[in-house]
Amino acid sequence: MAFSLQDKLVVAISSRALFDFEEENRVYEEGDLHAYETLQRERLNVPAKPGVAFPLIRKLLALNAGAHRVEVVILSRSDPISGLRAFHSCREYGLAIERGVFTRGRAPFGYLKPLNASLFLSANQDDVRDALAAGFPAARVLPESAKMASKYPDEIRIAFDGDAVLFSDEAERVFQKDGLRAFLGHEIHNKDLPLADGPLKPLLEALHRLQNVAGEAAPTQAAPMRIRTALVTARSAPAHERAIRTLMAWNIEIDEAMFLGGLDKSAFLREFEPDFFFDDQIGHCESARVVTATGHVLSGIVNAP
Repeated sequence: MAFSLQDKLVVAISSRALFDFEEENRVYEEGDLHAYETLQRERLNVPAKPGVAFPLIRKLLALNAGAHRVEVVILSRSDPISGLRAFHSCREYGLAIERGVFTRGRAPFGYLKPLNASLFLSANQDDVRDALAAGFPAARVLPESAKMASKYPDEIRIAFDGDAVLFSDEAERVFQKDGLRAFLGHEIHNKDLPLADGPLKPLLEALHRLQNVAGEAAPTQAAPMRIRTALVTARSAPAHERAIRTLMAWNIEIDEAMFLGGLDKSAFLREFEPDFFFDDQIGHCESARVVTATGHVLSGIVNAP
C-alpha cells in the first residue's frame, strides 16, 4: 500500500532553514551557480551546522516515538547533488528525514500541495510569499535568530502572534486605516463574531490534534514529547475578548495567552522560552530573533507589496 501523508503533521523545510548554509548561500546570491554547486560538492561529506529551525524539527520528530505522526520533508532550491549534503547532515545528527524535493533554482512551493504541508519554513522571502498566496502556512526564518537553549527537552513550545498570523488581518486593517480607537470600537462591536482564519491556523489545528492524541495516550504509552502553545499579541482588553472567543469557536485550546497592549514581546518570549515564534510584523520579528528562533509570516496589510 502506498505511503500516505494525509493523517500527519507535514513540515516542509528548506535546507537553509534546517542547516547553517549561510556561507554557501552568499556564493549562490552572487549569481555564480557553478561556484555554489562546486562548493557544496567539495563539502558533501562535511556535516552542516544546525540552522535556525533545527531544534524545532528535532523536537517535532521526537513526537514519532510509538507512532508516525510527523513527517519532515526537505523542500529546497538546491540542486539534487547538493541535496546529498543535506541528507548526509540529517544522518549525522540522527534526524529521521527520508524525503526531499530539490529544484535547482526553481521556485519549489508548488510541491506543497502533493505534500499536504501543514507548514513551510524557508529563508527565501519570495518562496514564502508564493506559498502563503497559494494558501499554505509559511514563514520566512530569520537565519540570524538565536537558538534558544531550552530548559524543556520534553516539550515543544510554539508561540504565535494573533492578527494576520492565526487570525485574518481584518482588525489590523481597521487599525492601520483609522487608528486605535476605531480598532477597539470595531472589536467590541464584533466580539461575538469569530475572526476569519489566518494563514497559520492550520498549523495550530494540527498541533492541537497532536496535543489531544498525546493526552489520550495510556500512561505507559505516553509520547515522550509534549506540546505547549502561546498566543503573544499586541491586543489588550477589551479587544482580547474577540481573540479568545474566536479560538473557542474553532474548538482550539491554547495554553497561554499574553495580551501585551504594545509592550515589547521579546521579554515575554524570553520567559516563555519557545522553540519558535511566528509574527507578521518585521519589527516584532527583529526584536524576537534576539531571544529565540523566529519566523516572519509575510501576510496581511502590513506586508502588502
